[in-house]
Amino acid sequence: MWTPIKKALDRFLETLVAASMAILTIDVSWQVITRFILKNPSSWTEELATNLMIWVGLLGAAVALNYKDHLGIDYFVGKLSEKKRLWTEMFAYLCITLFSFLVMFLGGLKLVAITFRFGQLSPAMKLPMGYVYLAVPVAGVFLAIYSTEFFVETFIKLRRIGDHSGAAVETK
Repeated sequence: MWTPIKKALDRFLETLVAASMAILTIDVSWQVITRFILKNPSSWTEELATNLMIWVGLLGAAVALNYKDHLGIDYFVGKLSEKKRLWTEMFAYLCITLFSFLVMFLGGLKLVAITFRFGQLSPAMKLPMGYVYLAVPVAGVFLAIYSTEFFVETFIKLRRIGDHSGAAVETK
């Protein structure tokens, strides 16, 4: 049951990031054209590019985590035994889950609510800034889902190692 839902979430997230990147590319291209060719710079393109970079950066981090392509320094972890490496991975995924849920999702929702309540608008586009900041809780949800999934997968691997080592002890 979880697999079709997760695949749909993955597809939605990747489509959203790809669409944002496409719009960002068009926006920056238009910015260059208006500035250097038409000699009349557009007033809103820089702001849109900044806002899209926020969305692409945060949602792209979730996509990278889902593919396990996120930035990590694994030199020392790679030198650990398999059991210690799995414990370290579980700790890292737990930290990511807690941060993503508590800070990004819950804190991000507060930020969005406050921003909408005060009616903060972007300077050039007059866009409510709550829509820009909405990237934080949305990314937090995806990061929390993916890191929880990997935490559970790592826990299952750790249990299997424990089961195999226990079987080896009993046969001696």
